[in-house]
Amino acid sequence: MSEQRSVPLREHLLALRPCLHGGLIQATSEMYGIPENEILDFSANFNPLGSPFDSPESGINFDKIISEIRTKLLEYPDNRYLEFREAAARFVGLGVKPQNIIPGNGSTEIVRLVVESVVEKGDKVLLPWPTFGEYEMQCRVVGAEPVCPSQEDVNTLSDELLEEAKILFICNPNNPTGKLRSREELKSLAERCREHKILLYVDEAFIELSDPSQSVADLPADNDYVFVMRSLTKDFAIPGIRMGFGIASPGMADILNTARLSWNLGAIANATGVEFLNIEGGIDSPYLKNAREMILKEGETLKAKIDRIRGFEAGEVNVNFIFVDISKFMLNSSELTARLAARGVLVRDCASFHGIGKDHIRVAVRTEKENDRLIAAIGEIITEWGREQAKNELKHVIEKASEEGIGGRKTCEYYPCHFEGQNCTFCFCPFYPCENEKTGGKWIKSSRGGKVWSCVDCHLVHKKEIAQKILDCLMQEGDTDELVKVAWKKVMEPIL
Repeated sequence: MSEQRSVPLREHLLALRPCLHGGLIQATSEMYGIPENEILDFSANFNPLGSPFDSPESGINFDKIISEIRTKLLEYPDNRYLEFREAAARFVGLGVKPQNIIPGNGSTEIVRLVVESVVEKGDKVLLPWPTFGEYEMQCRVVGAEPVCPSQEDVNTLSDELLEEAKILFICNPNNPTGKLRSREELKSLAERCREHKILLYVDEAFIELSDPSQSVADLPADNDYVFVMRSLTKDFAIPGIRMGFGIASPGMADILNTARLSWNLGAIANATGVEFLNIEGGIDSPYLKNAREMILKEGETLKAKIDRIRGFEAGEVNVNFIFVDISKFMLNSSELTARLAARGVLVRDCASFHGIGKDHIRVAVRTEKENDRLIAAIGEIITEWGREQAKNELKHVIEKASEEGIGGRKTCEYYPCHFEGQNCTFCFCPFYPCENEKTGGKWIKSSRGGKVWSCVDCHLVHKKEIAQKILDCLMQEGDTDELVKVAWKKVMEPIL
């Protein structure tokens, strides 16, 4: 008799772990007691202009949509979704026809539909890392075996590996790195996949917010081994209404339209999707063109500000998010993400992406004002961390001084204020920021925006006799914070 399972599910599902995503506004609100409308979300990536409902030039009105379909709410949708498929084909262009379109309840349902229709238990699937986590999630649901080459190795995948696998997922632009592959590069890859009879799944969820000219949406027309996915969620910044679509060869699309859930688009999603896809100008509508221009402009500005933060290195700007390397920063991605969340600013901790570790975050490109709030919040965290380190260092200094007396270090990695006879007992000033310009300190413009207190011209706590007097105060019995105030009053104020 087989071992009794705790629940009557397939065995491989018992070890399944949820796929993590951004956009956890409600959970953050509950955890930190911050009203949801005060939380700024850089962890999810949508059109920074907001939805077409917020843009008068789009000519789309939500109340009008609801009014026109009110009676449709009392009926089953026509699950052929003919109007939606026609609108999607026009929107994409490139010769795509309605018979190539598979409507979907957002990108995740489309991923699952294709995986369930193509992949069997034990099949190998190629998931170049790092990339969107739902590919792996849906493949594991069916019991597939993920194989994870790096993004850099995609163009040199061996014939043997392509021959063994059932499906290759390419996200273009890639989430979370923002890498944009050229159309020619993907056309070559598609030919290799057709030769080895492996399905090339190209996720173009962000292509309308990047460079639509790199799309390969026309390839499935005569190639059964290419599937292209689009997501209206990202383009039109309305994730609460789930809608998207796939593009496949007519024969494949016909089968997938039979295999998909019968009514996967409700009346509101169907009608809203049709309105969006029929937007005047389509992919080159003023709404989407303005969004692309804004993303490039604000993205480059945000990248420059991020790069000025010590320990941060921002990636390329091809789409409405930026992949940021923080491996040289004092906090790892999980610590930084948590501290930002406590301030009502969400960024994507990339630790959940395969192979990344805790060295990267992903931030959305938003408006200039919102982007500056992100930079300011990071600056606050750096100051907060510095104070914490100063406090810890101060405790260490006091403990050491009680045993050995005042130190005599002549070098200091923290301050460029070396002078003959200096003493570096205090690597972190216990009074920072004192905000008293009589010390030689002053407010300066921060590279992150705003102002910061600079101690570059203050030598006082590095003078041996002053350091000794400060230590004498700090080594008394009592709360350290209160003793710092006493030391300032007794030692520093008379000097100043």
